[in-house]
Amino acid sequence: MQIQDLPYPDPGVPDARSGPRFLWWLFRNQLGGQLKSLAWGLLHFASVAALPFCVGVAVQAVVDRSGTGLALAGGLLALACAGNAVGDTFLHRTAITNWITAAARVQQLLARKAAHLGSALTRRVAAGEVVAVSTGDVEKIGWFVEALSRFTAAVVTIVLVCAGLLVYQPALGVVVAVGLPALALAVLPLLPRATRRADTQREKAGRATELASDTVAGLRVLRGIGGEELFLDRYRSASQEVRHAAVRSARMWSLISAIQVLLPGLLLIAVVWYGVRLAREGRITVGELVTVYSSVMVLTYPLRHFEEIAMAYSFSRPSAKRAAGVLSLQRPTDTAGSRAADVPSGDLYDPETGLLAPAGRLTAVVCGDPDAAGLLAERMGGHPSQEGTSVLLGGVPLDELPLDSARTAVLVQDKDPVLLSGTLRDLLDVPASGTVQPRQALAAAQCDDVLAALVQGSLDAADPMDARITERGRSLSGGQRQRLALARSLITDPEALVLDEPTSAVDSHTEARIAQGVRELRDGRTTVVFTSSPLLLDRADRVVFLHDGEAVAVGAHRELVRTEPRYRAVVTRETDDEAAPNGSVALKDVLKDDVLKDDDVLQELEEIEEKA
Repeated sequence: MQIQDLPYPDPGVPDARSGPRFLWWLFRNQLGGQLKSLAWGLLHFASVAALPFCVGVAVQAVVDRSGTGLALAGGLLALACAGNAVGDTFLHRTAITNWITAAARVQQLLARKAAHLGSALTRRVAAGEVVAVSTGDVEKIGWFVEALSRFTAAVVTIVLVCAGLLVYQPALGVVVAVGLPALALAVLPLLPRATRRADTQREKAGRATELASDTVAGLRVLRGIGGEELFLDRYRSASQEVRHAAVRSARMWSLISAIQVLLPGLLLIAVVWYGVRLAREGRITVGELVTVYSSVMVLTYPLRHFEEIAMAYSFSRPSAKRAAGVLSLQRPTDTAGSRAADVPSGDLYDPETGLLAPAGRLTAVVCGDPDAAGLLAERMGGHPSQEGTSVLLGGVPLDELPLDSARTAVLVQDKDPVLLSGTLRDLLDVPASGTVQPRQALAAAQCDDVLAALVQGSLDAADPMDARITERGRSLSGGQRQRLALARSLITDPEALVLDEPTSAVDSHTEARIAQGVRELRDGRTTVVFTSSPLLLDRADRVVFLHDGEAVAVGAHRELVRTEPRYRAVVTRETDDEAAPNGSVALKDVLKDDVLKDDDVLQELEEIEEKA
């Protein structure tokens, strides 16, 4: 696999049982690239290791006044330099290719897992953890996969050089053969402590990332309540903890690096001292002494790869563990399903709560517990409950359908939908039936002012569809983002559309128009809206009231307001002391105060009450 061939047609099925198993799986799936890197690494390190031999031959030729020997040394030196240049160039090329392709494979696996789990992913794993895995952890995993082949080449080179020195000059070769493994293993006792400090640093960095993402996501709310300084102080404290942990980790790694410099120096001193004694005794020549000394000095270069592989593994092991944790998450059912890929139609029914949404009608659901409403919306998206209960569409359990068919049949828009960066045209370019056009959906979602704001904020877009939307739509208000997300959902035109609080961030006047627009556009299609807004509830064909996880009342909004005190308490936010003596309530009393400032809406409400 080359970089130009990315992305992978199929990244494969990872071994996510543990971090080391996942790293080994990545290595095996890139065996071809690893072997290429190993071959070029052997050429590079062997050429570097051959340089001392060439220098020794040259020195001995000068001592012996041999022109032939000097020419031979020059030829060998040129050959070694050429091999070094070629090997180093292609080693770097193959190593970087292994790094990038490994990181790309992990990113594809994470993206596929996120697509399979949907909104359930962030309910099982913290958002900061997902961000850390998909950014920094991917890079560290790729680093270890890339470094492994270079480390293997360095080990093979050191073994061959030690064996060669034992044959070339046994007396000094024994010193080198004993000393080099000792140098390589000397830092092993320090690695567990260095790894623990690195793990602590990454844990604190993950918490700081999660805190930062939460703060940025809720910045508007924090400014509204004057809480940004409080969260800023928390982030300062978290970032200082990360800094202190990073300094402690860096101290340990600097100690390991210092040992990697000190011990080879001591070995060189020992080789020189013993070699000079042997040379004085006439047991070795000057050229042999220079060759052995130069070999030890040059071997400090491949020895550095022992430190690098230790660092790469200590950093990548927890990263691989986190990635494996995300990749091991499973849907309660197989994404391939156990039924044919036909999209069913009919009533939407949840056996756990008894909620029934008749086909072709607008059903509003009122639930006093937002968490329970979120879990129910998740089940309607094809994710069974912990007890294994699945929502039925036309009598067919959604968890028995293939994932694509289930998502075509039922679309769930949660209460915090995400807008991706790009043009408005890109945002609305989603899988759809083709029945609902973008202009119709935008009109139903009351996006006229949003389109005008996009054109006004764009430098070169005369058409609102070509105007760019920033990341997560941060340049738009909460209500504008919510309406664009609603328009995107309406365009898809699914068999059943589930909306969780789709108008919580808009004013009442706009909310009333959205309620009418959604009702008209979704006429004849199954629509479920989780809301406690009287404006939306009054437009629904039927309202279902959930209490303690069970559908306890079904009817029209105004009927339930009069007859069901628990429903009235949720919708009007009234307490028992505020309840009317006869249990009745005027329709205008359950609406938001700001809607009554609009004369047209107030007049319409009075007409509705007179008819009632």
